[in-house]
Amino acid sequence: MQAEVFRTVVPVQVFQDKISYKSTTLLLGSCFTENIGNRLQWYKFPVTVNPFGIVYNPSSVKSCLERLISGKYYQEEDLCEREGLFFSFDHHSKFSDTDPGGCLQKINGSFGGGRAALYKASHLFITFGTSNYYTLKSDNRIVSNCHKVADKEFFRRRLTVEEIVEEYKNLINNLLEINPSIKIVFTISPIRHWKDGAHENQLSKSVLFLAVDELSKLFDCVLYFPAYELMMDELRDYRFYEEDMLHPGKPAIDFIWKRFADSFTDKATGNVMLEIEKIQLARQHRPFNTNTDSFKKFVEQQILKINQLSESYPELNLGEEYQYFNHL
Repeated sequence: MQAEVFRTVVPVQVFQDKISYKSTTLLLGSCFTENIGNRLQWYKFPVTVNPFGIVYNPSSVKSCLERLISGKYYQEEDLCEREGLFFSFDHHSKFSDTDPGGCLQKINGSFGGGRAALYKASHLFITFGTSNYYTLKSDNRIVSNCHKVADKEFFRRRLTVEEIVEEYKNLINNLLEINPSIKIVFTISPIRHWKDGAHENQLSKSVLFLAVDELSKLFDCVLYFPAYELMMDELRDYRFYEEDMLHPGKPAIDFIWKRFADSFTDKATGNVMLEIEKIQLARQHRPFNTNTDSFKKFVEQQILKINQLSESYPELNLGEEYQYFNHL
C-alpha cells in the first residue's frame, strides 16, 4: 500500500546536462543564489558565486554579465564616495572600503574570477529577485545596490516582460558567441520583497515568470528550475521560514538543495559528494582531548580519505581540508 503524501508535490525535471566536478559553474542573482552556491562550494564543486555580490533585478544582472564579457576592469573613476567610504553602484556593499585602492582590489579580484568562470562555464545560474529597479536621478544609471543613499536620489520603476525579453535575447546571443555550449538556468527567488507590499511583490514576480517563460521558448539553452514553486507550494508552512517569515529557513534550503542536486547531478557525482560530506562533517568534529590515540587515528583517516579522493579525482581541490587536518 502506497503511503499517503500530505503535501502538494512539485515535479522537478531531471536535466540531461549535469553539473560535475570537471565542469565550471557560475551563479548570479539574488541572495537565493548564494544559498545554492554555498552548498555547491561546500561540496567542493568548482563554482563562482556572485562576483558582483547579491544582485536582485534582471537589468543589473545583465549589466554584470555584459561587463564580464567586455573584460573591462574597474578604475577609480568608476567608484563613488560617501561619508569616507568608497563603493560601486554595480556592487554589493561587501566590496566597499575606506581606501579606493582596497575597494578596487576587491572588485577587480572578484571580477577576474567571474570573467574566467563565464568563459568556460557549463552552467550559468541566474536568480531574479524582483523586476523593480532603481536609477540615479543624476545620470539615469541603473544601480544594483543603493548603498543607503537617500531615496530622493533615485527613480524607481518596474521592468516590463517585453523589456526583459529584449535585453536577454541580445545577452544570450552574446553569451553563446563566447561559450557555445553554456546552459543558462533561470530561477525566481522565493523570497518576497515585502517592503514593496504584498500585491506589488506578486506583480513584480509575475513579470519575471512571464519573461523567463518566453526566453525558455526562444532558446534551447535556457532552462528553468522551480525554486519558487518548491517553497511556495510544496513547503507551504511558516515553519520552513526564518523568524522574519520572509526568508527560507535551513530545513527549506536543505529540501530545495536536495531537489536541485537530484536534478543536476548523476549517481557518480553523488557518490563523490557523499565522500566529501563525510570529510566536511569530520572537520566540524570538536574533540574534548586532541592528545588521545583515537583522535590521532581519526585525523590520519581523514588525511588518507582526502589523498585517495584527490588521486581518484584530480579536478577536486581539497587543499583547504588537507591543511586543516594536517595541522591538528
